[in-house]
Amino acid sequence: MPPHASDRIPAHRPDHRASLGDRLEQIIRDLDGEDLSLGSMIERIGSEGLLMLSMLLTVVFLIPVSIPGVSTVFGAALLLIGFSRLRGRPLWLPARLRERRLPAEKLRNGLTRGLSWVRRLERVSRPGRLAGLAEGRTMDIFNSLAFIFAALLLMAPFGFVPFSNTFPAVALLFYAIGMIQRDGGAILLGHLATIGTVIYFSVLIGGGGYALHALWQRMS
Repeated sequence: MPPHASDRIPAHRPDHRASLGDRLEQIIRDLDGEDLSLGSMIERIGSEGLLMLSMLLTVVFLIPVSIPGVSTVFGAALLLIGFSRLRGRPLWLPARLRERRLPAEKLRNGLTRGLSWVRRLERVSRPGRLAGLAEGRTMDIFNSLAFIFAALLLMAPFGFVPFSNTFPAVALLFYAIGMIQRDGGAILLGHLATIGTVIYFSVLIGGGGYALHALWQRMS
């Protein structure tokens, strides 16, 4: 299938001296067209690689705004990115996921608003810090598995609950920043955010179960 007209995005040579936030801002600025697809976003990022793509896909979840269809598409893409890094192979996406149309205007607004959080999180990053958590094949495997787990948490069916997407998105963003900059401190913050997400979901599930049990007792 030929690419949609809005997917034909001109090639862009990234300035690797710029901050991660500035590079993301440039990518978002160049996302044009009436609607977008995941395939067009991947084409736009090009040589920036999977981790920059991961950052772009998590930004939209850092704000308390729901954009229909984005959680499923982006969550699945992040999951496949994690498996791609784990196996050391190029990213593969099924055609339906790659060509799924997304609401461009809402998506661009969400990405732009989420950039402020990227800049805040980026300030705590220090390349080369706690290098033992960011280097070596063993740590790559462990961090990739943690990335996959955080992506699964992002896809959990709690979209109606406040911060249910935000917490795992923060973890994924820290993982991406840490892996790009070889910053073990950022990766450690990603692990802590993942643990925090598990605790938060456990409280939600436990509280919901308790409420249902209390309701059943009353009805009985």
